[in-house]
Amino acid sequence: MAIQETKHKVVILGSGPAGLTAAIYTARAQLKPLVVEGPQPGGQLTITTEVENYPGFSKGILGPDLMREFRLQAERFGAEFTDVWIDKVELDRRPFTLYAKSSPIGTEIIRIIKAETLIISTGASAKWLGVPGEAPMPEGFGGNGVSACATCDGFFFRGKEVVVVGGGDTAMEEALFLTRFATRVTIIHRRDQFRASKIMQERVFANPKIGVLWNTEVKEILGEKEKGVTGVRIINNKTGEESIFNCQGVFVAIGHKPNTDLFRGLLDMDELGYIKTEGKTMRTSVPGVFACGDAQDPHYRQAVTAAGTGCMAAIDAEKFLAEHGESSEEETVASSI
Repeated sequence: MAIQETKHKVVILGSGPAGLTAAIYTARAQLKPLVVEGPQPGGQLTITTEVENYPGFSKGILGPDLMREFRLQAERFGAEFTDVWIDKVELDRRPFTLYAKSSPIGTEIIRIIKAETLIISTGASAKWLGVPGEAPMPEGFGGNGVSACATCDGFFFRGKEVVVVGGGDTAMEEALFLTRFATRVTIIHRRDQFRASKIMQERVFANPKIGVLWNTEVKEILGEKEKGVTGVRIINNKTGEESIFNCQGVFVAIGHKPNTDLFRGLLDMDELGYIKTEGKTMRTSVPGVFACGDAQDPHYRQAVTAAGTGCMAAIDAEKFLAEHGESSEEETVASSI
């Protein structure tokens, strides 16, 4: 089978709030972007239920519905979408080259995509416990009592008792934020001391609404389809004793991993793998390559901030094309790595 080859002024990797906002802006600029949807079209919001903190929706909106509106808006202005899996990228010359397979388990390259500019919006994935009951609905209680974002979902746990799993700064921040809504927050940590910064620990210990279960691990998340989470099965890893801890919400706060492995060694990243961008722009260490959303943001990780950086990346890409124009096949790119 012949390998299809196409060339585009703008290629966007990822279709969450950042990628689709970039698509809207570049499509309106008549740059005809190609959006590679990625393994989770629509991003993390597609596994979220009610979204109440995105501006413009006074009564809230379901996550999948919000992302559907994003996509329809991008399509309205001429953005093109493809669901191939990018297996390899070459960023040493413009146009950049992306090699695509039909799926993650595919073995053959089926398409070569050439990009005058590349916008990376591949997001980040929450690290999960890997225990029964944690999966998204309907298999588990993800989106129905299980979350990895207190800022996103804390409001829905007003008057409830919740647990936070983790021991770093993220877990401390989640627990403190949740005390605004929950009647009781219990941190479950597998060790006998936190690894969080001293100041964050002090804030947690000083809060009367927060308790801690030390040397404890979650083995299973329990619940009912109609009610959601009702508790967690836990084990004390010192004594081996198992028990049920009643709660109505579980927040997993053991970190996030940016989906940037494809670009290791090609772009400048921090120690966690988040792509570094220059100053107040979305420029990366390779001219013509831009990053936005959770792939370059280890701090905020909100839909609205991701959308904002998607807008910035699109404007940066449009400006780059205006200044540099079309490339030749032999135009090399100077990376700062």
